[in-house]
Amino acid sequence: MDALTAAQTAARLGVRTETLYAYVSRGLIARERGAHGSLFDPLEVERFARARRRVTSPSHGAARPAGADGSPLAVIDTDIALIEDGELWIRGVPIDELVAAEGGEPRFDAVVRWLFERTGLPQADAPPLERPGSDAARHVLAALPAGAGAFSRLLAAVAALAAEDPERYDLRAETVARVATRLLAGLVDALPRLDVERSGTASVLSTDRPATPVAARLWPRLTALPAGPARLRVLDAALVVLVDHDMAASTLAARAAASARAHPYAVVAAGFGALDSALHGAVSAAVHALLRQVRDGADPASAVATATRLGGAGIPGFGQLLYPEGDPRARLLLRLMRETADPRAEAALQVAEQVVTVVRARTGLHPTVDLALAVMALAWEMPADAGETVFAVARSAGWCAHAQDEYARAPLRLRPIGHYVGPDAADLQRSGSNAR
Repeated sequence: MDALTAAQTAARLGVRTETLYAYVSRGLIARERGAHGSLFDPLEVERFARARRRVTSPSHGAARPAGADGSPLAVIDTDIALIEDGELWIRGVPIDELVAAEGGEPRFDAVVRWLFERTGLPQADAPPLERPGSDAARHVLAALPAGAGAFSRLLAAVAALAAEDPERYDLRAETVARVATRLLAGLVDALPRLDVERSGTASVLSTDRPATPVAARLWPRLTALPAGPARLRVLDAALVVLVDHDMAASTLAARAAASARAHPYAVVAAGFGALDSALHGAVSAAVHALLRQVRDGADPASAVATATRLGGAGIPGFGQLLYPEGDPRARLLLRLMRETADPRAEAALQVAEQVVTVVRARTGLHPTVDLALAVMALAWEMPADAGETVFAVARSAGWCAHAQDEYARAPLRLRPIGHYVGPDAADLQRSGSNAR
């Protein structure tokens, strides 16, 4: 049989050529080098395709509408995140390759710009994300109660940023890219700086330099501790690894809003609605509480049992279903924290290891990215909801990229069909006659 070209093979597998070559580099599929490029055995390609085919809606007897038994409503095409073989890829690039190398400059700003450009790789010299030209969001947040949490502040900031952006209703791809960068920068800048609150030197610290990367601007809004290159590297990496994760509940909500042609700010607000939940973005706060108990002297096994009972949905911070062998995002962030050689980070990692040892021995489950976020918050005196704040800022970029893609598709295509299972008219009439 004639060999397949790289383009033909990628088309058969339904992936980009960059992803195909990633498979090759990992030894998952073989190739031969021809005079005009790589060639692939069609039989091997077919075996590979069949082995990797996902079963999304198993049949159980009579046909039922998709989703009626809790199965997925649909399979939605995406060219952003790929989760396979226990690894996460963003636009065909392994997630660890998107994170800054040791001593390198922060990468999140470059990754965000690259998400919307859809070509090449993130540029090392990409400028920081632009800021909105107004402080309206800060003024709105100043009117909130002093005890308002970070997530409530982010919700208010989205509304304020939308109100002053004349381009919010322009859904062309290039405009969405501009709006998204302003939105992300605006979310960060709207949050109060904790170092200002503690030091009282607002006149010196309240304004960031114009060319400051997002991670450096976000750091003083999470903790009053000073930031150094190693600490910022961890925070920047957390932003990068959280930028997208296939069709999570919040991403589905965001895409549904975009399908109805909601503008990017409304798309992010829709994503926030699903993210701010005990089983999604807020999980790291529960893990933070667990780690604090152990740090303060609680028996690790007892603390885990209490956290499991309170959460009601498994052990918080362990057992990501998409990664049976362990969440690569957690491994990456925990490794970066060890590499900081920061005494605070080492102490928090020791606390986490006590919990990990207990959970692994009893259940075999591996840590998720939520545990890594909680360790970061515990190490550097961040509030319990700091992980959710980082999650929200990072994932907002992914939601806007999904919106950019959805705007190019048929409107309202993500409107599922309800499967009615309530009483019919005859049942209601019978129950009414019995009552009489």
